[in-house]
Amino acid sequence: MDKLPTNSLHFTKAVAALGERCAVIASTAIYNRQGLKIVEQGAAINERLSERLLQHQLATPLQDSLGVERAVTGNRLRAVADTLLVEQPLFARMASNANTRRLLLDTLEALPLPAPIAFQLTLAYEMHPELFRHAVATAFTAAWLGMGPMVSRHDLSMLAAAGLLHDLGMLHVDPVLLQPTALLKREQRRQLYAHPLVSALLMQRHHEFSREAVRAVREHHEALDGSGYPGHLASAGISPWGCILSLAEVVAAVVEPGVGDAELRLSLLLRTNRHRYAPALIDRLLPLLQSLPKGVSPAASMGTLVTCLNDVDQVLGAWPSELMQDVSLPEQRRSGLAVLGEQCAMLRRTLADSGAAPGQLAMLEVEDAFGDLPVELALLAREAGWQLRTLTRQARRRWAASAGEPFPDTLGVWIERAEAVCETCSQPELAVTSARQPEPLQAPETA
Repeated sequence: MDKLPTNSLHFTKAVAALGERCAVIASTAIYNRQGLKIVEQGAAINERLSERLLQHQLATPLQDSLGVERAVTGNRLRAVADTLLVEQPLFARMASNANTRRLLLDTLEALPLPAPIAFQLTLAYEMHPELFRHAVATAFTAAWLGMGPMVSRHDLSMLAAAGLLHDLGMLHVDPVLLQPTALLKREQRRQLYAHPLVSALLMQRHHEFSREAVRAVREHHEALDGSGYPGHLASAGISPWGCILSLAEVVAAVVEPGVGDAELRLSLLLRTNRHRYAPALIDRLLPLLQSLPKGVSPAASMGTLVTCLNDVDQVLGAWPSELMQDVSLPEQRRSGLAVLGEQCAMLRRTLADSGAAPGQLAMLEVEDAFGDLPVELALLAREAGWQLRTLTRQARRRWAASAGEPFPDTLGVWIERAEAVCETCSQPELAVTSARQPEPLQAPETA
């Protein structure tokens, strides 16, 4: 994707809905590509006008021609960040030092906000407040992760800008993608995988943002093991800022209001994903995370937890590696399957390092386990199931079957078996509950 749509269906409808809530005005006349004026300067944009806009290909992107009352400013960014510090102890710990707090908040307040960017942020603030809060939390975390004695204020500002704008592309896709529990169709999933590219395109149109910041936005869903998207980049192929932004996005996604025991979940996610995120950055975060709170327990028995983790291990060990040697397959498919085989082996090693190898689990198969062990295993089972689901989705994408083309028998059987194990690991009884807020572990989807 190298060209930005000028008036996508979803974005135009969102703008029209915003116009019904507050004043959205054409700051300049709007023309189509043939030079025909379709909206006068000063006209109010609403649902009635949206139909006219959607009938034309615009000469310039719609957001370039619009203004809105109560537009997002640096002051609002600072205010939302201040609220995060009050609501979330983790963010408060990041800024426990008064000088650090002032630096981070000053950086957010001073971010460059070209008018089209400010308009899109206002759309997020008014119509998708969770997305806006997530953007500010990512910006705050990225800036904190990027701080250091040799880091300039300009670089810190660009890192924060990348965090703030990394999901700008989500405003231009089907809004069902903003519903975390929605079942996605193939076209919707394609939009999801493309949104980092859209965000980067929206950002690079403005000279205020550095190339490094734009690249980080493009890479914010990449992973060190190559399991991310949209480019399946790995290791050194991901920029240092891309590594920072990918981890900051995860922190912001997990530590959200109303998520029970979010820090425990984040701690486990970080400890079991050192192959996906920069270990040095993980080690900076882990000391800030609180230990297990009192009164937390899984509903499942130890036997159920052990069975689930053993099932995950068996599926990972059953990856059909013989397909990688099948010379009748195109090289692109064989190389993609080889990457997935490495990821299966890596996840298996990670689970073993976490104490979840079959031999280790055999010693734990008792009903009256003590201490925090049942909770750790329940969270580990949920996370293992989530990562296995990610691998099954990658298997489908990397095979890239055409319409009606079946998977090879061994791969089809593996995917079917893996998906069944994923369902088992996501059962409600494996959720960790407390008296405060029963919530399942929901790691951010990384394809």
